[in-house]
Amino acid sequence: MIAIANVSGFYGDRLAAAREIVDAHQEGRVHVDVLTGDWLAELTMGLLAKQRERGAGGWATTFVRQMHDVLADCLDAGILVVANAGGLDPAGCAAEIAAIDERARVAWVGGDDVTEQVRALPPERTAHLDTGEPLPDAPLVANAYLGCRGIVAALEAGANVVVTGRVTDAAVVVGPAAWCHGWGVDDLDALAGAVAAGHVIECGAQATGGNFSFAAELDGTEHVGLPVAEIEADGSSVITKAAGTGGAVTVETVTAQLLYEVDGPRYLTPDVVARLDTITLTQEAPDRVRLAGTRGEPPPDTVKVGAVVPAGWHNEMTFVLTGLDVEAKAEHALAALWAGVPGGRKAYDRVETRLLRADRPDPARMTEAVSLLTVAVAGSKEAVGRLSRAAVETALAGYPGFFATAPPGPGSAASVFWPILLPAADLPQTVGLGDRTWTVPPPAVEASERGVPAPRSSEQRVRSDSPTTRAPLGTIVGARSGDKGGNATLGLWARDDASSAWLRAWWDAEHVADLLGEDAAGCALRLWEFPLLRAVGVTVVGFLGRGVADNLALDAQAKGLGEFVRARHVDIPEELLR
Repeated sequence: MIAIANVSGFYGDRLAAAREIVDAHQEGRVHVDVLTGDWLAELTMGLLAKQRERGAGGWATTFVRQMHDVLADCLDAGILVVANAGGLDPAGCAAEIAAIDERARVAWVGGDDVTEQVRALPPERTAHLDTGEPLPDAPLVANAYLGCRGIVAALEAGANVVVTGRVTDAAVVVGPAAWCHGWGVDDLDALAGAVAAGHVIECGAQATGGNFSFAAELDGTEHVGLPVAEIEADGSSVITKAAGTGGAVTVETVTAQLLYEVDGPRYLTPDVVARLDTITLTQEAPDRVRLAGTRGEPPPDTVKVGAVVPAGWHNEMTFVLTGLDVEAKAEHALAALWAGVPGGRKAYDRVETRLLRADRPDPARMTEAVSLLTVAVAGSKEAVGRLSRAAVETALAGYPGFFATAPPGPGSAASVFWPILLPAADLPQTVGLGDRTWTVPPPAVEASERGVPAPRSSEQRVRSDSPTTRAPLGTIVGARSGDKGGNATLGLWARDDASSAWLRAWWDAEHVADLLGEDAAGCALRLWEFPLLRAVGVTVVGFLGRGVADNLALDAQAKGLGEFVRARHVDIPEELLR
């Protein structure tokens, strides 16, 4: 067994997480063999490109700070470190870590930077995975989502710290597990099990009670503990956390994370296709959930590449509207704003206005008397810069009670994440350790047909003629949602077999479209289900436009979509509400 702890779910996650995990290991509250984490969201690569332009390095600087704090203790305890925090310059990041402690044997893994290759491709080779459109402009950066084999090679060569560039989110978990257990490229079920475990812990506290629909049922959610995956030689695992930390590890918290940002039963990686619909979860003990049964299929012959493309500029202002006549004040504010911008509203490529009502009749305090009017725009640098100036100029000449939530700003450069495919055979990984640099070929696995167990039927059934009551869907289901480029992903799970049977029967395109409401009008829906997890889901294609970095919506990453649909009222069989 190898125990792998996560200390980061994104660039900006809890800075103290590494220290918390290492202290828990030293105090005997959890066992850890490997410290890992995920610093590279789709948005992050564009942010790192801007950071590198400023001369600050193309890696996650917070990871370096964490290693200054805990690396010596990790080396003393024999804890390995494997992190994708190298971002756009894994070799540079590795050099920073090596300088912290002379005992550190720091390897770096690259080969993911395909910027020049993508820039040289003809338009027809740059088709967007969902829309089919060619790249609209030369990318700032383009990075392939590579697999675990470079990490395995680095550990085999004696590294005790491995810093990678862009790899799949699960690869930093699969790599140490494959190295420890000696898995070859054709150990598909074992690799798939490790991918599933990696997917569960990759977002840190989301597996231990963070962002959990039923968080009110858990203790210590003000400071949730971080997850640890104990991975066995057959690829099965136990998800746990340090004793005495907040939150919980339950079948439901693990289910929620398994549903996060997936696009159906087949979870594709360069190492294996993990069949998420074959997973079974068992609560073995408090804060110990066994994840078993994951089947693996040969990996695809293509690899996903994320190209980051410039997308103009954005700016936003939020006006506070107080007291009476909110809608009239909003109209007044917008009329004055557009009158102050040369060209008015038409000066921008896109405009998004939102009126968020929080006001009440006869308010007892100021917070009960306000609503927020947000104006977001996209366009040229000059045009978006004028928005703030025009808004401020209405301060003394606009609607009564004018004030804003923040001072004006010049706006910011936007980018688009553009997913394309390249042949896996053309993308070896590069590993560097000390004075040595070598190449690791991509895995070559023969294609084969592998059977998958039939989905389990719930033992209990809800009669089709059962009386129903209109109630919030979240009364009987939990949800987790997120973003994949311009798509939103939504997963729902039922809390018992009877509710699962009803949910699976109810889950069709008509009900889902109604559930999502007018915001999803015109979007294609890809429905899926995981019967063994009592779960269903949908990918809402195009729901987020061109993605988080070029999205003016209130919830640009669809993080709140799951809780929105839980609040929707639907006709639920009364027997499920007892």
